[in-house]
Amino acid sequence: MRAVLQRVTEAMVKVDGAVIGSIGVGALIFVGVEQGDTERDALYLADKCAGLRIFEDGHGRMNLSLAEVGGGVLLVSQFTLCADCRKGRRPSFVRAARPEKAEALYELVGREIRKKGIDVQTGRFGAMMDIHLVNHGPVTILLDSRGALQAG
Repeated sequence: MRAVLQRVTEAMVKVDGAVIGSIGVGALIFVGVEQGDTERDALYLADKCAGLRIFEDGHGRMNLSLAEVGGGVLLVSQFTLCADCRKGRRPSFVRAARPEKAEALYELVGREIRKKGIDVQTGRFGAMMDIHLVNHGPVTILLDSRGALQAG
């Protein structure tokens, strides 16, 4: 699984012009599920996203996690994170998981982050969404469960 995590001061997602999820300070997390991803990948991403110390402490150092700053999460599915752009000019999405599998793992990530006491708002799986955010820093982190789980 792949994720792009952005530290935000606010973020919201709209579907058909209606706001369906919004947060203040926290993290906007885009999640892409690839073929072969399992619950283990989802658990890794949830734990990593919830625990990353990407918020500043009183000394201006990135030393605090989402829970420590009372931040929320806006979790958005994004199969385009699975794009393969190595050949030609049109991205290939053959590595993306089937929608049923991807949705189940995406939802698992959200449930696991909630278990850590963090408010999680979501987009709508498979929908065309408009995302509005204010990236603070900017701080943008790329995560890939496969590389991490194979190395650890």
